[in-house]
Amino acid sequence: MSGTVGGRLRWAIIALIGLATVINYIDRNALAVMWPAVSKDIGASKADYALLVTLFMLAYAAGQSLFGRIIDVIGTRLGFVVSILIWSLSIAAHALVRSLGLISLLRITLGVSEAGNWPGAVKASSQWFPSRERALALGIFNSGASIGAIISAPLIALLFGTFGWRATFAVVGLLGLLWLVPWLWLYRGDPDRHPWLSAEERAYIADGGAEAKSAGTMRVAALLRHRESWAVIAARFFLDPIWWLFVSWLPIYLAETFKFDVAQIGLFAWVPYVGAMLGSLGGGWLSGALIRRGWRVPLARKTVITLGGAIMLPALLLTATAASPLVAVLLIAAILFGFQVSINNIQTLPGDYFAGGAVATLTGIGGTAAVAGTLITTWLVPAMTRHGYAPIFILAAAIVPLGVAAVWLLAGREAPIAATTPTPEEGSN
Repeated sequence: MSGTVGGRLRWAIIALIGLATVINYIDRNALAVMWPAVSKDIGASKADYALLVTLFMLAYAAGQSLFGRIIDVIGTRLGFVVSILIWSLSIAAHALVRSLGLISLLRITLGVSEAGNWPGAVKASSQWFPSRERALALGIFNSGASIGAIISAPLIALLFGTFGWRATFAVVGLLGLLWLVPWLWLYRGDPDRHPWLSAEERAYIADGGAEAKSAGTMRVAALLRHRESWAVIAARFFLDPIWWLFVSWLPIYLAETFKFDVAQIGLFAWVPYVGAMLGSLGGGWLSGALIRRGWRVPLARKTVITLGGAIMLPALLLTATAASPLVAVLLIAAILFGFQVSINNIQTLPGDYFAGGAVATLTGIGGTAAVAGTLITTWLVPAMTRHGYAPIFILAAAIVPLGVAAVWLLAGREAPIAATTPTPEEGSN
């Protein structure tokens, strides 16, 4: 069976994880796209929406660290199953909502479970890809977020126009349950024991510096003693709010600034995520190309992260004065392009620096820090956008240099830092 994938099993696996990310973003964006109709039916306000975003993000923060540790312990295969099963049931249950209380509870369960997708993907990339391919692999995965955002607005608008918002939630919940079938069929094990992986591909993965077979776990306290960990944590704290600003508020920004209805939101809201998709793939390719040309891995990552920041900052300032929806969405496309160029390489840092069972854990902690930063902007948006969105865009521009500086000041080592404590599985062999 090893010849079935032609020595490219690792690419099939990351592509399937990318598909899970598409579904993840369809699910989370459904409420934002249909909020004008949902809020009318359940009697909710813009302040209530900010509360729901806050609850989702708090749950997402907890879920990042929780699932990061879970995935380092129970493994990538089962970790994804648990995550996507819970989030699919949670979004489907939105169809039953008749009050703010129930939808609040469901946004919490959705946030906790959707968070598992990210530490799982970074863990998989560290196991299945050498360092020179890792950023591109994560670019494919991250492009799933962009593709999900691209198709979610028109797809949700179409389903909403055909079936109404309740049935739409049920339909999108089914997508994740269907994804479990190919996942359980394809992901038979990690690279050291997958029955379909050829000896040639296994050797290629191992020689390129992928996560070691007998990986141990590193205690969180030990992990946080390394400045490389804080590079990831700080960079995500400062930069991730820029992504979430548009994921959470873009449909409402279009509705309030340009008086769009649900159908018009569906026509425009996907455009910025084309830029994000190109940034994911381009940023991953560029750092890999620099490494292949002989650049040291940390320097290649930092350079590309800086390039992304240099694109984001002026585009954010220009968006503050955008006078038409077309100009606005094109500028936001540039912002999200730059963001994905940067974040795609930031997300490779746990795998670059930490060998063994610390990769998902650090990714999860970084995700929690990202949500902490995002919550601040979430709370500020209602207050800062009473007379327009320019102030929040200017604030977002101001934090870009802080995220880039954190990487340059804190990320330094080249050699992976080994885990210190054997995993239960390793000890039993």
